[in-house]
Amino acid sequence: MTALTRSAPTGYSRLQILLHWGAAALIVQQYLLKDAMSAAWDAATKGVDIAFNPLVLAHVAGGALVLVFALWRLSIKARVGAPAMVGDSAVQRSLAKATHLGLYALMILMPLSGSMAWFGGVELAAQGHNILKIALLALIALHVVAAVYHHFVLKDGLINRMRRAEG
Repeated sequence: MTALTRSAPTGYSRLQILLHWGAAALIVQQYLLKDAMSAAWDAATKGVDIAFNPLVLAHVAGGALVLVFALWRLSIKARVGAPAMVGDSAVQRSLAKATHLGLYALMILMPLSGSMAWFGGVELAAQGHNILKIALLALIALHVVAAVYHHFVLKDGLINRMRRAEG
């Protein structure tokens, strides 16, 4: 069956759910470790030798994992699809699609810009990374508010798709 003829799944697989919540946990970790990373960046840009810091390593590794998880989820989506967007209107479904696209874009761009800054010393990438983190926080907030709205106002069971695997 080709991608054009197969029907969209009604729920997410266990792997898709694990990758979703794994990426969410890693993103929370990234924000918790940002001060250690900022301090190391400031020291490095001033030419100060920086000692090994496990918090910096965790931030770098966490960013790499966010990138891997995002690409992995996109590859699964390309192969098996994803459940249809849910919403009362075409506007809500379009907003959901745009939000998800933005989240994926930022989960890819954040680690890339962070890597360019940290490993390449690219100041512009560091500045972009800081701007992108604000956009990521805004989209995560929108994503959470929408999930809560679906759960408590629309009561459409949408949130259950990310809690229980299909099949």
